[in-house]
Amino acid sequence: MINKNHFFFLFLFLALAFYIPRSNADFNWASVTLDNDWFIGNDSGYTNGLYISFYDMSSRNDKKMTKPDFWVKPLLWSAKNHDAFYTINSYTIGQSMTTPSDITVAVPDDNALPYSGLLFLLNNYITVSLSYAEKFSTTIGVIGPSSGAESSQKFVHKLFGADKPQGWDTQLNDELVFQFERSSLWRSWVSNSGNADFLALAEIDLGTLESSINGAVMIRYGRVLDRSFHTSLYMSTRVANPIAAEKGWYGFLGVQAGYVFNLIYADGNTFRDSRSVDYDPERLSITTGFTYSWDKLFITFAVSDTNILLSQGEEELEDLTSYGTLTFAWQL
Repeated sequence: MINKNHFFFLFLFLALAFYIPRSNADFNWASVTLDNDWFIGNDSGYTNGLYISFYDMSSRNDKKMTKPDFWVKPLLWSAKNHDAFYTINSYTIGQSMTTPSDITVAVPDDNALPYSGLLFLLNNYITVSLSYAEKFSTTIGVIGPSSGAESSQKFVHKLFGADKPQGWDTQLNDELVFQFERSSLWRSWVSNSGNADFLALAEIDLGTLESSINGAVMIRYGRVLDRSFHTSLYMSTRVANPIAAEKGWYGFLGVQAGYVFNLIYADGNTFRDSRSVDYDPERLSITTGFTYSWDKLFITFAVSDTNILLSQGEEELEDLTSYGTLTFAWQL
């Protein structure tokens, strides 16, 4: 049952999500991304994520370069890409949910992954030069009943005749959450034909959602790679896939290693007692996929396992870290 506090959180989030982006941006691209473990034949752990994004892109050839919004300005002190010829300011509105492996019991085992839902607003600002790009990100949101994840999952399961999730009464409590992210991406090698390249990424996350440090490498093979390497920066936030550009296409394989200091989906609420599950903080991830672009439409599909270092006894986290992702992007 949603009480007045839930309505307050939801109203505050919707006000931020819909008013602020429209007040100071001229969007020229949009995308929809669906994360779901159904793509890999599962229905537990990181069970679903739906994200709608809007992009304001510009280059030096335009009359005015896209500027960062106030959400990310506190992070710009670390900016190095002062010779950028391409900038992107984007907003994402999203909802994601996690569940234990057995959703048919009303009270999950104490060692089971907690039920949790997240409703959030993400602002990304990306600067791009010839072989270097950087990203500055701020996420705000609410985790808990006010995210609406319980209603979303029950509706989808009823629609498709799947098992009704029984344990949402044990989900994490309502909590306002945040995360800051700073990433750098280098296009460090390109083949003589230009049809293959090698990317390297470094990333720091800090917040109540997740705090971690990560490094990644990616190899790509395809066409028109020079115009799309920066889109690999979106992969780490789950809100989009790497996409091709200008009637290009490519396949990609990425590997990421990192260390997690806190992760709310497993650790539970930050300031209140709640369900939680132990996990190994070292992380090794792998992602592979394919992307294709037409004149004004892009599509990407990828499969990810975001922690292949799981030890025996961490089966719950295996469900959290394996999923497929489908992204559609189009010009407005």
